[in-house]
Amino acid sequence: MNYRHAFHAGNFADVFKHAILARIVAHLCTKPQPFRIIDTHAGAGEYDLSGEQASRTGEWQSGIGRLLGAPGAAPHDAGSGDPGFAALIEPYVAAVTARNPGALRFYPGSPLLALAWMRPQDRLVA
Repeated sequence: MNYRHAFHAGNFADVFKHAILARIVAHLCTKPQPFRIIDTHAGAGEYDLSGEQASRTGEWQSGIGRLLGAPGAAPHDAGSGDPGFAALIEPYVAAVTARNPGALRFYPGSPLLALAWMRPQDRLVA
């Protein structure tokens, strides 16, 4: 099987995985001890959602595009009006939007997202 993540970056599964990763890292950061994240399947640091591969499948539109209300994406309705949901995913949304001043174009991969949430004393092996 030939799998290239650039075709699938930012899809529903990526959003789900990265939102959970954000919560795990947030929990680890509440402890004073440094921690290490080892990502044995790290892909590219960032994916261009307007690039050829992501445009071919358009999977990001039903994932991160839907969550952030990107033009052309299906409207977001899960958790609408639920402040608890918004607070739960805030670190993830903040990390993605920080990479995108203006319109959504780039989707950070797991290594860049983890680095966005980690403290200086923590380590990432990718």
